Amino acid sequence: MGTEQRDRPTQARHVTAEVGTMKAIIQDEYGEAEDVLRLEEIDRPEVGDGEVLLRVHAAGVDRGVWHLMAGLPYPVRLAGYGVCAPKTRVRGREVAGRVEAVGENVTTLRVGDEVFGVGEGCFAEYACARADKLAPKPRNLTVEQAAACSVSALTALQGVRDRGQVKPGQKVLVIGASGGVGTFAVQIAKAFGAEVTGVCSTAKVDLVRSIGADHVIDYTRGDMSGGGQRYDVILDIGGNRSLTHLRRVLTPRGTLVIVGAETGGRWLGGTDRQLRALMLSPFVGQKLGSFISSENAADLIVLTELIESGKVTPVIDRIYPLSETPAAIQYMVEGHARGKVVINV
Repeated sequence: MGTEQRDRPTQARHVTAEVGTMKAIIQDEYGEAEDVLRLEEIDRPEVGDGEVLLRVHAAGVDRGVWHLMAGLPYPVRLAGYGVCAPKTRVRGREVAGRVEAVGENVTTLRVGDEVFGVGEGCFAEYACARADKLAPKPRNLTVEQAAACSVSALTALQGVRDRGQVKPGQKVLVIGASGGVGTFAVQIAKAFGAEVTGVCSTAKVDLVRSIGADHVIDYTRGDMSGGGQRYDVILDIGGNRSLTHLRRVLTPRGTLVIVGAETGGRWLGGTDRQLRALMLSPFVGQKLGSFISSENAADLIVLTELIESGKVTPVIDRIYPLSETPAAIQYMVEGHARGKVVINV
């Protein structure tokens, strides 16, 4: 990465944090943000083996925050997060901050490093994170911008590069181009040399065009299949269009990547469409499917290279103080956000 901070050797030694308390947004039951989240003073987390303790500077608000907070769809609860109530009281996973202490066997980071990535319980003044899910903060970003660049940007990168296998000259359609993942997907697909068409609402057309989309479709004024255009890769982010509809605008050997599924169903929440795509894919010429993003430092470094080269820039709509985290989550859930919503801690 070319800087002394990133290339220097790191001593593998355990550094213990001071015992103390911190302000955090907590919840003890599932529900909507305004009903179940509150600001309290609680004990700081204890750093574990392979982890670091972060002084959180900013935390991103991603769609997964709502799923874990609401406990919906219900399979989320069965995945280990708590059947009747949340097992962990503090939400928030996208983070930018300063390393305050390192646990045993951490050799890649040291106290004082400014980092970004994925942690646990980041709507708080302190949070723990696995060292292998963190990377040095991009030099040209503020802490708020860096906090917006982990879960959402990793999802976009892996959707474009790994699942979509986007190549120069291909035509790529990004449905949901103005959201947290979508704004990254548009820019990353452009960085990979694609001709990108973004789909969004009227109020967000100018934003999607400003981040590099070659064409923008306002879904409130026309159907994306109306012009007869077909795409080599479609990234459907948080949409709910039928597979039949999506396949009509996909080339015969094209690839559909379902990144999100938001139908509001309490049991499946839209994942039934992903399952149908996976089952259908072996029997048609088109590749249809979904994926679960991998949270890893190597891809955070790839993102850093794209960001520091100027090819990708985080889009932030609003920044809220920690005390207003419920309002920030509600704003994101209602679909108002242009890009990311971030909490300043």
